[in-house]
Amino acid sequence: MNSLVVLIISIIVLVCGYIFYGSHLAKKWGLSPVGKTPAHTMEDGHDYVPTKKPVLMGHHFASIAGAGPINGPIQAAIFGWVPVLLWIVIGGVFVGAVQDFASLFASIRHKGRSIGYVIESHIGEKAKILFLLFSYITLLLIVSAFISIVIDSFNGYNLDGSVNMANAAAASTSLLFMLVSVIFGELVYRRNVPFKMSVLISIAGIIGCILLGVKYPVYINEDTWLIIILVYIFIASVSPVWLLLQPRDYLNSFLLYAMMIGAVIGIVFAHPDIKLPAFTGFRGIYGNSFLFPMVFTTVACGAVSGFHSLVGSGTTSKQLNKETDAKAIGYGGMLMESGLAVIALIAVGVTFNNGSMPSGTPIQVFSKGIATMVSKLGFSDAYVITYDLVILASSAFCLTSLDTATRLARYMFQEFFTKQGEKPKNLKGFRKAAVNPYTATTITVALGGIISTSGYENIWPVFGSSNQLLAALAFLGLAAWFKSMGKSNKGFLIPMAFMLIVTLVALVITFVSNINAIKMGTGNITAQSIQVVLIIVLIFLSLDLIKEGWKTASNK
Repeated sequence: MNSLVVLIISIIVLVCGYIFYGSHLAKKWGLSPVGKTPAHTMEDGHDYVPTKKPVLMGHHFASIAGAGPINGPIQAAIFGWVPVLLWIVIGGVFVGAVQDFASLFASIRHKGRSIGYVIESHIGEKAKILFLLFSYITLLLIVSAFISIVIDSFNGYNLDGSVNMANAAAASTSLLFMLVSVIFGELVYRRNVPFKMSVLISIAGIIGCILLGVKYPVYINEDTWLIIILVYIFIASVSPVWLLLQPRDYLNSFLLYAMMIGAVIGIVFAHPDIKLPAFTGFRGIYGNSFLFPMVFTTVACGAVSGFHSLVGSGTTSKQLNKETDAKAIGYGGMLMESGLAVIALIAVGVTFNNGSMPSGTPIQVFSKGIATMVSKLGFSDAYVITYDLVILASSAFCLTSLDTATRLARYMFQEFFTKQGEKPKNLKGFRKAAVNPYTATTITVALGGIISTSGYENIWPVFGSSNQLLAALAFLGLAAWFKSMGKSNKGFLIPMAFMLIVTLVALVITFVSNINAIKMGTGNITAQSIQVVLIIVLIFLSLDLIKEGWKTASNK
C-alpha cells in the first residue's frame, strides 16, 4: 500500500469525524457560547487562568501527545499496519475523542474539578476515593516512565562511554527552552505585550535555542539528569500555570506542528510504499504476543488514553476561556494526535526491511522514517538535519507530558484528602499538611523518581494497561453524570465495557508473564515483583469502582 493513500484516507476520516460527529456531540450536550467557565468564575492567577484558544490548544496537545502516539503504533506494528490503523482512526473518532471532549466538558460544568469529583457527585465518596487512588498510581507510572524516557533522550553518553551529540543537543535546547517559556509567560500575562508580538519574539527565541543547543550541546550523565529533572518537575508543578507549564507547552507545540507538517511534506513528495505487511497474524511477527488485547493497550494515546481525561479535567478545564472552545481542544486535539499516530505507523512501515522490524527505540525508528522520506526532497544533509530535529522535538514532547503529569498527580493527592465542599485552607492537622502543594508535590516527585530507576521498559507494560483501564473508569464517571442529567449515556457505556475487558485481560496476561519470569529467575526480579503487586492493586481497585458505579450508570 502506498503511504500517501493511507495518509489521505486517514485524514479524511479524522476530519469528517470532527466536522460531523464532534459537532453532533457539541449540539447534543448543549455547549453554551455565553456561559462563563471556571477560568473566569474562579480565576486565581495560579491554576485558574483564562487562556486564548491557540495557547490552550498548544498546552493541551503537547501534554496529551508526549511519546505515546509515536511509541504505541510502532510497537504494535508487529501485528501489521491494518489492525493498528483501524484502531487509530476508529478508536480516535468514536472512543478517544469522545472521552477527551466529555471529560473537559464535565469538568467545566463542575467548577474545573477532576473526573474524581464528578464520580463523587454522581456515584459516591467511596467511588471517588477508589478512582483517585487508581488515578494517582497511574500518574506515578506515567511520571516514572517519562522520567526514564527523558533521561535516555538527554543522556550525553552512550553505553561504551562515547559522547552522544544528538542527545546532548536536545538536552541543551530543552534547557534553553525553559528560559524562553518564562519570558513568554511574563510578556503575555505581566507586561501586557500584544499576543502576536510575544509569539514572534518567542519563535525567534525557539530558533535561537535550537541553534545554540546544536552548537553548545550539554554532556551530562544519567544520574545527574535524574536530579535535574526531579527539580524541574517540582518547580513546574507548584509554580503558577502561566509562568512555565502553559507557555512551555504552547511553544513546544510549534515544534510538534512543524514536525507533523514536515512529515506530511515528506510523505507527499516521497510517497514510498509501506513495506510492512498488512497483517502478520494474531501472534505477531515474533509469535510471542496476542493481537487481542495488546494492540488496544499498546496503541493508547493515538486512539484512546485515560491520561487524557486527567489532563482535560485537570489543567485544561481550569484555563478554558469559552465553553465552545472545548470541541476544538478536547475533540480536535485528540484527532490531531490520531493523525500523529498514523504518521508514526507510516514511518515504521516504510523502514520495515526484509521481514524485520527496524532497530532502535520507537523514537529513533520514527526519526529514521521521517528523515528517510524528507531526504527524498533532495536537500543537502536533509536526512541528518531532519533526524536531529525530530529527535529534539520528540524529547521535548516527553518533557511536556512529564511536567503536566506531575501537576495532575499533585491535584489527585490533594483532592484525596479534601471532602466535597471543604476548602483546603480550613483543614487542620495531617490533612492540612497533606493538601499543601509543596508536600503533595514532594511526595509525588520522590515516588516517581524511585520507580523510574526500574527503567522505562519495565514500567511501560503495566502503565499501558492501567492507562487504558483508567479510560474505562473515566467513561463510567461520565455515564453516571449524563444519566443524572437525563441524557443518553450509551455512548459511554459501550466503550467503557470494551476497554474494561481489553485491559483486564492484558493485566492478567502481564501478571502471568511476570510470575513465570520470577519462577524462572529471568529478567529484573525486583521490577517484576513491583509489577505483580501493582497489577493486583489496580485490578481490585478498578473492579470495586465498577461495582460501585455500575448500578448508577446503567439505569438499574
